[in-house]
Amino acid sequence: MENEFLRIEEDIVRMLRTVFDPEIPVNVYDLGLIYGVQVTDEGLVTITMTLTAPNCPAADFILEDVRLKAESVKGVSHCDIELTFEPEWNKDMMSEEAKLELGFL
Repeated sequence: MENEFLRIEEDIVRMLRTVFDPEIPVNVYDLGLIYGVQVTDEGLVTITMTLTAPNCPAADFILEDVRLKAESVKGVSHCDIELTFEPEWNKDMMSEEAKLELGFL
């Protein structure tokens, strides 16, 4: 059963790497906006995430895209998004690839 959870989580992460903030050419996962992905026995997924800024104009679009992409993964029955600003996002949360793409390296 643990292998199934890991497969679902890996598939969700793969899908999250296809979600982009329309203003930034890097996916939300590599930007460091995803704080956690939890999967239950029933296929319920909770994604804890943040945005680069609380007043992000693309917030609704990004959150809906995250939810839809996660729910498209086999084994996921429903996805809830928990939006948090604790801890506050900063550029140190980005992957090396994201920093390179955005010119921080």
